[in-house]
Amino acid sequence: MPINVTPIAGLSDKINDVRRRTAELVNTEILPNEAVLWRSSRGAGHVDDERVDERRESIELRESVKAKVAEAGLWAPHLPAEYGGAGLDFLSLAYMYEILAYAVGANVLFGIAAPNSGNASILVKYGTEEQKQRWLLPLIAGEMESGFSMTEPEHAGSDPRSITTEAVRDGDEWVINGHKWFTSNGIDANFFIVMCRTVDPTGEMGANGHMSQIIVPASTSGVNIVRGIGIFGGSTSDHCEIRYENVRVPVANTLGLVGQGHQAAQDRLGAGRVYHCMNSIGQMWRAFDLMVERALVREVHGGLLKEKQFVQGFIAESFMDLQSARLMTINAAEKVANNDPDARTAISAIKVFVPAAYHRVVDRAIQVWGGAGVSNDLPLAQMYLTARILRLADGPDEVHKILIAKNIIHRYEAGEGWNFGS
Repeated sequence: MPINVTPIAGLSDKINDVRRRTAELVNTEILPNEAVLWRSSRGAGHVDDERVDERRESIELRESVKAKVAEAGLWAPHLPAEYGGAGLDFLSLAYMYEILAYAVGANVLFGIAAPNSGNASILVKYGTEEQKQRWLLPLIAGEMESGFSMTEPEHAGSDPRSITTEAVRDGDEWVINGHKWFTSNGIDANFFIVMCRTVDPTGEMGANGHMSQIIVPASTSGVNIVRGIGIFGGSTSDHCEIRYENVRVPVANTLGLVGQGHQAAQDRLGAGRVYHCMNSIGQMWRAFDLMVERALVREVHGGLLKEKQFVQGFIAESFMDLQSARLMTINAAEKVANNDPDARTAISAIKVFVPAAYHRVVDRAIQVWGGAGVSNDLPLAQMYLTARILRLADGPDEVHKILIAKNIIHRYEAGEGWNFGS
């Protein structure tokens, strides 16, 4: 069924217009064509004329939808107009992500698929004009793919201070050595943005040991992709383990100033946590609709599922989970947009609560659908895995709970109570 989007009282006309136009494209161009747009390969290892024709049809349809998105002025909404984007502000983007997540792959068709979207935003903010011409513009045009290489298998991903990948200056080059994994989009990437510690014996680039982000072309000698890491029983994925072994790139490939790598990562992760939660809301919305639809028509043991109290309980509990998660996330997004000092606590709260609620909602939908719920005929199985991964991505739940508690305790130690009315 189509996503039910109507104007929200209190939101600006601009945001409501973005929501309306996004929903129109999702409902008319993407939802009815999901099976064709993302048609999976049949007969692994075997290519025949029918399969080639199907893939060609999928590619052509995706390009057609992208053209309609661009015509509607919604392509690459996270980027400024000068770089071919729609130039939407933070809050508009948050509401847009919620609607896009309802349909499988809609973010790709709107030009905001991770990690390319995050890398593009970092290049816009920190990149030199030369870097933008060489890497950003081809990335936006779809002529290049990119990866983000930060996490290391030997160290906790939740503690960026533990990163040991090192870039040592040698003349006008960095020599990079390190071991990364879960480098997103690693298989197809033309270049990586690599987080590492920089060491400059001359002292010209600032204090040693500070974190920096460096652009590394995937074809550079010493960039050794070990494997695509299998996830949840899958044999492989596009999240790669990579060894950087005496990789030489120009010092000019440094993004921003030496030592700005940590700030660039926080710029990416702070907004990203809100967007991930709005994505989760959109997918919860789809799972909820699928569950209720099934309850209305599926007959079992002499009656429809909607008449069974267990299923009625599922519907009520999922409604409460979805409504609570959505209101918490919108509150956090508004705090970020208004530079509220409590935004950090709100972001950590949704980072913990929303994926757990998302997991519960999808789990109930799968239970109502039975065997079909775990099949590839529906998006529920992939949602279930995504919900579990989000409890680790962008920092594990435990780290965010500690941060929430510390912020609250500090407020009370200062003689104040927490203002739940803000």
